[in-house]
Amino acid sequence: MTDITGRHWLMIAVLGLTWGGTFLIIEIALRGITPFWLAGARIGFGAVLTTAIWQFRGGRLFVAPLLPSQKLSLWVLGMLSSAIPFMLLSWGQQFVTSGFAGVSMASIALIVLPLAHFFVPGEQLTWRRALGFGIGFVGVSILIGGQAFSSSGMALELPGRLACVSAACCYAIGSILMRRLPAVDPIGLSAVLLLIGACAVIPVALVVEGLPPAINTKTLVAVAFLGLIPTAAASVLRVAVVRSVGPVFMSLVNYQVPVWSVLLGAVFLAEPLSGTMVWALGLILCGVGLSQYGALARLFGARSAKLRQKAQT
Repeated sequence: MTDITGRHWLMIAVLGLTWGGTFLIIEIALRGITPFWLAGARIGFGAVLTTAIWQFRGGRLFVAPLLPSQKLSLWVLGMLSSAIPFMLLSWGQQFVTSGFAGVSMASIALIVLPLAHFFVPGEQLTWRRALGFGIGFVGVSILIGGQAFSSSGMALELPGRLACVSAACCYAIGSILMRRLPAVDPIGLSAVLLLIGACAVIPVALVVEGLPPAINTKTLVAVAFLGLIPTAAASVLRVAVVRSVGPVFMSLVNYQVPVWSVLLGAVFLAEPLSGTMVWALGLILCGVGLSQYGALARLFGARSAKLRQKAQT
């Protein structure tokens, strides 16, 4: 596995900011389009962009032909990476609090840990890593506040919660399968996964919600933005991170998303910042630092060595 560098930390920071700001755009888009069609249009826009770039680069996906089991893994990965979790979240969030949905996404990191221990070489579960991820999860729960586990009071709340947790499991399993694929072009893999997702979501949207509604320009811009930035571009970045440094490091993004969501809400929606945010942020940073202690030590150790070498020359 590639050693974690400053470039990889920058990549997950960009992903955290991108996905943290996505909630604002989704809120705008849902004013003019139904949930399943939003998911279908978002994946469709992303699939068109990534496929065009992939074909422009030659259209090659894998270096060597796939085994039958690997072909099956690719189809399963396409369903688990976008289609199934998008639909589960779109349905489940109708019956649960937004806080519970946020905590469910943060739990991806905790789900990835044991899966990676057994299925990804070099991703063994250690006490430091487990403790760090646990502290980070507590920080996220504090950040979200009382609504993290409060009841919505709706009749289908329990199935809604199960849908959100199931979506988190889909993302976790998808990251493991992605890491286990053979050598692959990251843009090509992103395109194929989004194409598979679009082929699954759009028919479901037709059955459940009927023909797509007529949308205004504002909604179209919001949907296009969701498809191009947090879906297409972020998908390519996600594949690059998972393929190079593994699913455990990638899962740190899920602790950043609620932080950026709260900060951007305060900046653009004038939402109040609670006094507990500093404590929550501190716990999240401590958890990330503890779980990635070795990677951070190597990163800063290498930089210190370079600085000393420059000073001597």
